[in-house]
Amino acid sequence: MSDTYTEVLENLDVYKLDGDDFGALLDGSFGADVLGKVIPGEIIAIDQEQVVIDTGLKSEGRIPLHEFTSMGEKEEIAVGDIVDVYLERMENKDGEVAISREKAKREAAWLDLEKKFNSKEEVKGMIMSKVRGGYNVDLSGAPAFLPGSQVDIRPVRDVTPLMNMVQPFQILKMDRERGNIVVSRRVILEQGRAELRREALKKLAVNQIVKGVVKNVTDYGAFVDLGSIDGLLHVTDMSWSRLRHPSEAAKVGDTLEVMIIRFNEETQRISLGLKQLQQNPWQTAAEKYIKGERFEGRVTNITDYGAFVELEPGIEGLVHLSEMRWVKRNVHPSKLLSTGESVEVMVLNFDSQRQRISLGTKQCMANPWDELLERISIGDTIEGLVKNLSEFGLFIMLSDEIDGMAHISDLDWNLSGEEAIKQFNEGDMVKAKVLNIDPERARISLGIKQLSDDPKNSAMSNIRKGSIVTCVITQVQPGGIEVSVRDSRLLGFIRRSDLSANRNMQNASRFAQGEKVDAKVTNIEKGSNKLTLSIKALEIAEEREAMETYGSADSGATLGHILGSALKAQVAEATERPAAEEKPKVAATKAPAEEATEN
Repeated sequence: MSDTYTEVLENLDVYKLDGDDFGALLDGSFGADVLGKVIPGEIIAIDQEQVVIDTGLKSEGRIPLHEFTSMGEKEEIAVGDIVDVYLERMENKDGEVAISREKAKREAAWLDLEKKFNSKEEVKGMIMSKVRGGYNVDLSGAPAFLPGSQVDIRPVRDVTPLMNMVQPFQILKMDRERGNIVVSRRVILEQGRAELRREALKKLAVNQIVKGVVKNVTDYGAFVDLGSIDGLLHVTDMSWSRLRHPSEAAKVGDTLEVMIIRFNEETQRISLGLKQLQQNPWQTAAEKYIKGERFEGRVTNITDYGAFVELEPGIEGLVHLSEMRWVKRNVHPSKLLSTGESVEVMVLNFDSQRQRISLGTKQCMANPWDELLERISIGDTIEGLVKNLSEFGLFIMLSDEIDGMAHISDLDWNLSGEEAIKQFNEGDMVKAKVLNIDPERARISLGIKQLSDDPKNSAMSNIRKGSIVTCVITQVQPGGIEVSVRDSRLLGFIRRSDLSANRNMQNASRFAQGEKVDAKVTNIEKGSNKLTLSIKALEIAEEREAMETYGSADSGATLGHILGSALKAQVAEATERPAAEEKPKVAATKAPAEEATEN
């Protein structure tokens, strides 16, 4: 036994190394400088599952055959080939060198990928499988992650056709320590597409007719792939007819012949038109749709203010709510017409410059007002059903479509409007007099109280301006007194200034409710028959009459003198009568007027 071997044994005995420690000692003695690195090895055997490789170390190593496959393709190997392997351990549990072909390729790939990442070069890879949020990609042995948003320019529902095929990628992020690589296929596509778009735009021109494939349909139009550039076919440029949705004119995958109606080289936006390849129907519409003519149409759209009716593809007219029916009621157009319904319309107006047609449906129907005006006239008495009660009157049905209204002021002569309307209910049959007919405003005014004479009219008989009436005070106010005349059938008012000819007596508080006073009518309010009265005017009139009868104001006589003289004349006349006609003597007491004269 050699001295060296004896020394080793002695050392082992001294340190009492077990099997694992001994192996570690050998690893440190014979392979410490290559452990964890890529080293060359010679293929010495190949079977159906493994490849045996001699690395020049104390033993051979074995590598599974599948590790010699890269991006779906098998490497061409043979016995005697020199290949790179990664040295993981000097000895595994089987006593063989632990080596890996995949790790060797990964190490080599990382070095190459780092160079391309720094220089922003594209790399080759293959989508292998789907994972959460994206896909696994093999970059020549180095695993990478492809986010779902980076697969294509537009969202891709099925990636199966793109899997297991070598294609270019752009590295977005690399982390050597964590072994993370993030790649993008979309960046490569956008770079190539941008170049192709620039070339394609140079060949495009307005009014040019091109073919394209519909790639996507939205609520506002369709995107058409023109080869290397997309254009937007807006819904308003799809058809001369109204479309409820762009899918009525285009579906994904359809090949369309379209016209370029405008494009912007700076923004690279292209607007396409489909209807521009057809004749504009408005060019000949003026010759066909003449004012007053009737046509059949189809309701295409209903709004709050009317309905649109299609007369032919591309030609629509508006039936305004006011032209839908003769009777003007607050009804939404959807209650009168429905989308898709076929209706008869009349052309009311045609504007070729603005491409607008005004239509009407009521003009194609009999006007119920004509029939009603033949039956009734102002002053007639009608009978109808109370259809509705409102705060301002009764609506009385005159026909199936026309109602008349009796205002609350025309319900009763004596009751207030609020009290009078309580006497009626919906469904009551009532009689009323026609007060006014206004076909232009679609209104008929009715009156129920007008069926009988106004009781105030009889009370007003023989009452004229200047008449003297006896009044009953109904209310005392600071500004005057309210009175009733002739059993409360007439109302009047005496202002404070008209309460007396004497200013000191012009005080309303000296009167009481229920007291009777005489007054002169100074004004009659037409319509309401309300009277304006004056006690002052009555007093002045009586004084003037007395002056005219018993003396003149120019003689200097006062009212007391006149009344005293009148009283003396009456006494003298009584004294001269015959005895057969003897009357009671006048008392010796002097009359107040006479006393006032003597005094």
